Amino acid sequence: MASVGNLRATSITYRLILRQLVTGGRVLALLALSAVLVLVSLAVGLSEDVEDPLEVGVALIDLMGFTLVVPIVALVFAAAALGDTREDATLVYLWLRPMGRSPIALGAWLASVTVSVPLTLLPLTVSAVLLDAGSDLVAATILAAIVGVLTYAAVFLFLGVLVRNPVIWGVVYILLWEGLVAQFGAATARMAVRGYTRSILTSVTDVDLDLGTLSMTMGILVPAVIVVSALALTSWRLNEMEVA
Repeated sequence: MASVGNLRATSITYRLILRQLVTGGRVLALLALSAVLVLVSLAVGLSEDVEDPLEVGVALIDLMGFTLVVPIVALVFAAAALGDTREDATLVYLWLRPMGRSPIALGAWLASVTVSVPLTLLPLTVSAVLLDAGSDLVAATILAAIVGVLTYAAVFLFLGVLVRNPVIWGVVYILLWEGLVAQFGAATARMAVRGYTRSILTSVTDVDLDLGTLSMTMGILVPAVIVVSALALTSWRLNEMEVA
């Protein structure tokens, strides 16, 4: 049997996993989570007691958008992209085709990103607009959300083939490492995705956030390296796994 080219293998994986990821229950649950941020942003934007709308807006977007919405949405879809296919034996279908493991990792990541980006970018952008804090907050939110989703999706994709119950482990990582340990200093912040989204928010808006001390270049470049590394690790793990 002739081997499947990398481009076609990526496309096959992408279409197969995308169909499995998009379920009504997942989408509605995550939209409900995003709706909380939108409603809070509306209330803050309409309030006349806010002295500095930009500072408050940045803090709110960081606290709710980049602590909860972005990582949770990316976790749910990226962990399921290969984790679910391994559990229900769908991954065997891909294994039996003569194609490399790297296209499988790439196709799964693209599928998770395809679903996660609109489910995070739309509510966060709407929230930034409703906060009525200016165009800088909107631009910073859009850029940081894209960087955050792409990075979290790659990390959690790897987690999905590394451990059982990846969603549970992912929540532990989000709450304990990114929410607690990363607050202890610059060194730990550089090992958390949130440190880079914070740096982007700070760079664009000039509103200081704790540990958001990296340059815009580093805020984009390091996550790009993380994405490539996580996809490479996922490919390696797929090569080492016994699926059937």
